[in-house]
Amino acid sequence: MAFGKRSKRQDLDLQSSPMAFKNLSGFVIDPVYGTENIAQLDVERDLGGPGEFPFTRGIHKTMYRGRLWTIRQLGSLGSSGEANMRIRNLLAMGATGVSICLDMPTIMGRDSDDPLCEGEVGSSGGVAIDSIADVRQLMDGIDLDQVSINWVCNAQSCVILAFFVAVAEERGISADKLAGTLQNDILKEYQAQKSYYFPPRSSMRLTVDTIKYCCRHMPRFNPISISGYHLASAGANPIQELAFTLANGFTYVEETIKAGVDVDQFAPRLSFFFKVHNDFFENIAKFRAARRIWARAMKEKYRAKDDRSWLFRVHTQTAGSSLTAQQPENNIIRTTLQALSAVLAGTQSLHTNAFDEAHSIPSARSEKLALRTQQIIAHESGVIHTVDPLGGSYYLESLTNKMEEESYRYFEKIEQLGGVLKGIEKGFFQREIADSAYQYQKDIENKRRIIVGLNEYREDGEEPIEMRETDPTFETRKIAELKAFKSQRNQQRVSARIEQIREVARGDGDFMPLFIEAVKDGLTLGEIIGAMRDVFGEYREEAIF
Repeated sequence: MAFGKRSKRQDLDLQSSPMAFKNLSGFVIDPVYGTENIAQLDVERDLGGPGEFPFTRGIHKTMYRGRLWTIRQLGSLGSSGEANMRIRNLLAMGATGVSICLDMPTIMGRDSDDPLCEGEVGSSGGVAIDSIADVRQLMDGIDLDQVSINWVCNAQSCVILAFFVAVAEERGISADKLAGTLQNDILKEYQAQKSYYFPPRSSMRLTVDTIKYCCRHMPRFNPISISGYHLASAGANPIQELAFTLANGFTYVEETIKAGVDVDQFAPRLSFFFKVHNDFFENIAKFRAARRIWARAMKEKYRAKDDRSWLFRVHTQTAGSSLTAQQPENNIIRTTLQALSAVLAGTQSLHTNAFDEAHSIPSARSEKLALRTQQIIAHESGVIHTVDPLGGSYYLESLTNKMEEESYRYFEKIEQLGGVLKGIEKGFFQREIADSAYQYQKDIENKRRIIVGLNEYREDGEEPIEMRETDPTFETRKIAELKAFKSQRNQQRVSARIEQIREVARGDGDFMPLFIEAVKDGLTLGEIIGAMRDVFGEYREEAIF
C-alpha cells in the first residue's frame, strides 16, 4: 500500500459506521461542499464584514489584531484565603480575568453552619461564601477597578453582587468602576442544572432586578451571562445549546422590557456563555449562527436602535464533560483543539479546562498548562493575524446556515408551548436534553462515536496522577469563623433587615439597594435567601420521565 493512502478495508470500516459522518447535532455531513451548498447565501445580507451587521464574521472589525480575547481562568477553591492566593497567581502568570466558582452550600443558598451542608463546605472546587467577611478576604489585594471578575453564580446572584458592591464601596471604589460578569441565568437552572430555590417567576423577578440595578449603577458590569454551557454539559447537543440559549436570552429581553427598562439601556450589557465540544467546525458554525440570529432579532423584533444591543458577546469554556479519566494527558489535546475552535469562532473571552479535572480539582501544574494553552494559541499559532480566516468556507457557511435553520424550528416549538417559562413548567427542555444525553451515551457505548482512551485505544496500568483536594479541616474552621462573625453583629438590625426583605418580597419593589445595606449590616447569604424563601416558597419540579 502506498504511503498516505487508506486500504479498501479502512474505507469500508469508515462507511459502515453510522456516526462516522454525522456531527454532534446529528447532521449528516456531505463528502465535499461547493457553491451549490451555499446557493441561497447572500454575502452582504448574511455575512457582511467583521464588525458589521449581522456580525456573522465577528463583532469587532479588527478582532484579535486590535485586542486579544480575555484569558479568564478559574480562581476559586475552598477557603476565601486560598482562592485569593490562586487569583493572585493566575494574574501573575498572565490571566486577564478570573472566574469565581462557589461551593455547593453557597450554590444552594445556605450558610456553612446549616445542618444540611455537613460534609459539603468547600466542595465542588468552589469557594465558600457566607458573609461580607469572606468576600473581603477573597478580594484582598486585588485591584477591583482593574481586574474583570466573573461570578459563576445563579439563584444566589443578587446576594453575591451585593457582597461585591459592598466590599468595593468599603475600599472607596464606586460600583460604576467595577468590571466583570454575573452569570445570573436562572432559566437554565430549571432546564438543566437544577440549582434553584424559588418558583421560576419569582426567580425571574430577582434576575431582572439585578439587570435593572446594573443598568443604573454599573455600566462596566455585565448583569447576566446567558449560559448554554450548562445545557450542553447536561446533554444538550450543539443545536439545542444554540437554540435554547438564544430563546432564554430573548425571554430575559422581554421580561426586562416589561419591567419598564428600554431595550437599549440593558441589551448592550447582556452576554452569553457557550461550550466548545469536540466537533471543531460545528463549534465555529454555532457561534456564527448565534451572532446572526441575535443581531437580527434585536434589530428587527425588539427594535433596538443602539448597534451595541445587536452584538452577541460570548465567553467560552472548553468542554469539561469531554475530559476522560482514562489517559488524562489526551485531554490536553482535546482542550487545545476546543480552544482553537473557540478563537476561530470569535469568542470574547475563554477558559481552558485543566487535563486532570476528570480526577480532581486542577493541580498547580495542570492549571498553568491550561493557561499556557491559550497563550500559545494567541502568540504562536498565527490564527490572530487575520479576521475570520475560515469565512467563506463552503462547508462552514453551509453548516452555519443549517444551524440557523434548525434554531428557528426550535423557536417555533417553544412559541407554540407558550414561551420558555411555559416550556419549563411543561418539562419540554428537560425531556429534550435528557433524550439527547441518552442518545450520546448509547453512541459511545455502541462505539458509534469513538472517544480515544475510553471506548477505543485503551491501555492497562495507567500511571496515577497528582490529586488536589480540599483541606479536611476547612469545614470545621469555616463554621467556627461564621459563628464568631454572627456573634459580633447587631442582632436587632439583622432582624429588622430580614423583615424588610420579606416585605419587599411580598410587594413589587427593588431588592438590590436593600441587599447591599443588609450585607453591610452583617446578614449572611443563607439569611437573605431564607427570608425570601419564607415568602416565595420552594419550587419542586414535577417528574417528567
